Amino acid sequence: MRSSRIAVILAFLTTVSFSLSVAGRSTPTIGPSELNSVSYPASVAAYHGAEPSGEGRSVSEQGNGIKEEIPEKYASRYAEWKKEFLSTETGRSQWAAYQDNAYFALTITISSDNAEGASTGKYKWNDVGRLVAATISLGLRLDQGYPNPIYFPVMNSLSPTESSYRVGGNTLAATKLAHELGHVNRTAKVNAALYQLQSQLMPQYNKIFLSNGRDTSDPRLLELAQRMGGTPVEIWEDREYWGETNALVYLRDRVTEDGPRCLLFSRIKHSVDLYAKNYEERFLEIVQSKPASHFCGWP
Repeated sequence: MRSSRIAVILAFLTTVSFSLSVAGRSTPTIGPSELNSVSYPASVAAYHGAEPSGEGRSVSEQGNGIKEEIPEKYASRYAEWKKEFLSTETGRSQWAAYQDNAYFALTITISSDNAEGASTGKYKWNDVGRLVAATISLGLRLDQGYPNPIYFPVMNSLSPTESSYRVGGNTLAATKLAHELGHVNRTAKVNAALYQLQSQLMPQYNKIFLSNGRDTSDPRLLELAQRMGGTPVEIWEDREYWGETNALVYLRDRVTEDGPRCLLFSRIKHSVDLYAKNYEERFLEIVQSKPASHFCGWP
């Protein structure tokens, strides 16, 4: 069941050309020649945009805490998103952890590319394999658009329906910021050599997959997956669900009333049950981490 799902997603990655959409908007068409350098599953690329580049090893410690490189014309909206994120205990503690870190540089920017999404990359490690720098790029319309539920069950839960709990755009933007910080938090904990190896080998995997008739049983692909610790789809889904767990930590603190929280948790659980059952424990741990009168269908 799992292997067939991976094959289907990989097949979708390799159509002759396809258009990635976010909230009804399309990005430029991507052809097979360009896909050779793309490692994202399509649903992930629709939110994160092009795969971040500029990752590598740095011989010196970075430091300087958080560097906010925000164009003046976007400063006001960014300030509102940041204020919303810092309105929670989770937001304040995570922000302080990076702001006060003398050995880490977290750069935050706003870009007109991928306007309703965000991405995290440009990771740098020192000689002993410790993460010392990362860059989060936020879309200029971060307060709009809802990612696909397949890899983003938490952020998608905020999409408006007749029965859903409605949140403001600033809360949506803050949830996306929390997701990106989740990537930084997780990358700081993983093996640097393995992460960089995965980044190097995933494009090779996809290039072979494009040319072998989409045969995931190809010995070359099996060997690459063994070296990487999984297929590109498995690696990216693992990374995205870590980002989503941090988004859930933020929302758990932001939405404190049982009624609205129950609506959100129920929608998240529905998507997790459909698309991320193997990762349910990550989300369940957060749901049960603070006292509540009920967990809205979670065990």
